[in-house]
Amino acid sequence: MQRFTPAPPSVPHARRTAEAVLRVWGIDSGSSIAVLLVVSELATNAVHHGRVPGRYFEVRIAYDAEKMVGVEVSDPREGRPVIADPTPNDESGRGLAIVDSLAEAWGIRERIVGKTVWARLRL
Repeated sequence: MQRFTPAPPSVPHARRTAEAVLRVWGIDSGSSIAVLLVVSELATNAVHHGRVPGRYFEVRIAYDAEKMVGVEVSDPREGRPVIADPTPNDESGRGLAIVDSLAEAWGIRERIVGKTVWARLRL
């Protein structure tokens, strides 16, 4: 688990951190693309929608050493995110739709403070 400040520069930092962990686990760059995209999308949501001043967001990834990677991003803001229905001209609003299309399963788990959005991806 790694904590990040809820600021836009933390999104690529979270992605690079996840990439380093996947590399240590021996997951090749081709297999890690979807995982890194999910990390980026969920971290972006935590920065833009889950920010609470003075609080961090957390990123966890896990690997079953066979075929499944789990990604969890927790933020301190209450509320459940929903998949948006953006128009073609909208510049944002596609993050959870991307997660939904890449993940075998995903969901939201409430915490004492805030929530965790999780996704499970098959390599």
